[in-house]
Amino acid sequence: MEYILFICTDPEGEDAAPGDLTTEQWGADVDARGVWRHGDRLRPVEAATTVRRRGDDVLLTDGPFAETREHIAGYDVIEAADLDEAVAIAAAHPMARAGRIEVRPVWPLDGGD
Repeated sequence: MEYILFICTDPEGEDAAPGDLTTEQWGADVDARGVWRHGDRLRPVEAATTVRRRGDDVLLTDGPFAETREHIAGYDVIEAADLDEAVAIAAAHPMARAGRIEVRPVWPLDGGD
């Protein structure tokens, strides 16, 4: 099953601990294991545009819709057997300590519930 990992900042995150993987090491590990599908960084929230449609009007807002100190900094799509494996993969990511990672199963449009 595919899972998306939303890589989020967290003002209360911690610095890396001795032995923690770097982002590059984590990426190389999940790629070598064949569980990484794709992912990337996101530009800062200042580059975001929020789109809403109300009736026939398309409304654009600069930046994210929610006012928050935390923001999504990137994402990774992984393949995992179940949520436990996806959580283990996310827990090894450096941003699990420095920020936070939301793990969410992908819900394909072509079926499944």
